[in-house]
Amino acid sequence: MARIDLVDLAHSYSGNAAAAESFALKPVTMTWRQGGAYALLGPSGCGKTTLLNLISGIVTPSRGKILFDGVDITPLSTQKRNIAQVFQFPVIYDTMTVGQNLAFPLKNRGVPKVEIEARVAEIARLLDLTPFLARKAQRLTADAKQKISLGRGLVRSDVAAILFDEPLTVIDPELKWQLRSKLKALHRALDLTMIYVTHDQTEALTFADTVVVMHDGRVVQSGTPAELFDKPAHTFVGYFIGSPGMNIVPAEVSGREARIDGHTIALNRSYDRLPPGAKIEIGVRPEFVDVAPPAPGLLAADIERIDDLGRVRFARVRIGEAKFSAKVPPGFSVAGNAAGLVFDPSHVHVYADSLLVEGTA
Repeated sequence: MARIDLVDLAHSYSGNAAAAESFALKPVTMTWRQGGAYALLGPSGCGKTTLLNLISGIVTPSRGKILFDGVDITPLSTQKRNIAQVFQFPVIYDTMTVGQNLAFPLKNRGVPKVEIEARVAEIARLLDLTPFLARKAQRLTADAKQKISLGRGLVRSDVAAILFDEPLTVIDPELKWQLRSKLKALHRALDLTMIYVTHDQTEALTFADTVVVMHDGRVVQSGTPAELFDKPAHTFVGYFIGSPGMNIVPAEVSGREARIDGHTIALNRSYDRLPPGAKIEIGVRPEFVDVAPPAPGLLAADIERIDDLGRVRFARVRIGEAKFSAKVPPGFSVAGNAAGLVFDPSHVHVYADSLLVEGTA
C-alpha cells in the first residue's frame, strides 16, 4: 500500500524532443493518498492508459518522476514496483483450477503454503468464488473469469497499488453492476490503493472517491463525483459528465448578466475582469433550466423533441443555432414548439477559453 506522487510527469511516444502538444501525457503533478479509490476517466486516446502504464512501469516516462511513499521508483521495473494490474481481458490459466489461479501469484513468490491457503480462501469468499475453487477455469463464464483475474490482483496483501485497465468492458451490462459493487466492497474491506481506468462515467462515479478527468493528454479536473457535477472546472468536464451533459453556449458576459441571442440571463456572481480576447461561454446543466410557456423576459427557444426518462423528462431545444437541453416540469404542456427557459442563477457558470471563471460573490 502506498501514497503515489506524480511529479511533473509527461510522456511522448516520439521521444522527449517531440513538440509539447504531441505528448500523449502532458505534464501532471498530483498526489494520490494511500488507500484511496481513484478513477481515470476520459474518451479513447485521452492519455489515461498511458498514465496507468507509467505508474505500473510498462512505459518509462519521457519526463518527471513517480514516487511511492516518497521513494522515487521511476527507474524500477514493473516487478520491483510491487503493484498488481488487472487488464480488460481476463489473464488466467484455463488449465488450472480457480484455486490454483488465485494461488499462483503467491506461490510464485515463495509464500508459505499455509498463508497461501488462508489468503486464497479469503479472496474467494470476498469474490463469491468459494464454490468454484476446485473447478477448471476454462469451464467458467466470462464474468467468473474476470473475477478470477481480479482475485489474482487482490490476493497479494503487500502490493503498493492495484491498477485496473477497463476491467469490465467485456462483461454483460447486467453483471457490471454486481462486479462494480463487489469492487467497492473489496476496497473498503482491504484498504488498498486502487486506480481504475474507464471511459464509462457510471463506472468511474460509482467506484471512485476521486475521479481524475482527462482530455487530450491533460488532467483537466480531479475531484469527487459531486464536485465534477456541480462545478466543472473545464467545459469538457461539464460536457463529458452527466446525461445529458452540460449546456455550453457562447455568451456576452458583463457584471452579473449574460446575454444569449439578445436575451439577458441573471448570474449569481459578478464578472467584471474576464480575460481580454478570450472565448466566453456560459455552462448550465439541464437539471437547472426549466422549460416554461413563452413569456416576456424569458430566453426564447424552439422545442425539437422531449425525451421521457421515467423519473424526469428533458426537452431538446434550439436557441438560434445553438442546441440546448432543459428539464420539463411535471404537468408541463404547451401548444406548438415555442417555449421559454427559466434558469437557476446559482448553477450558471462562466468559462473563458474553456476554463471556469470564479467571479466575485
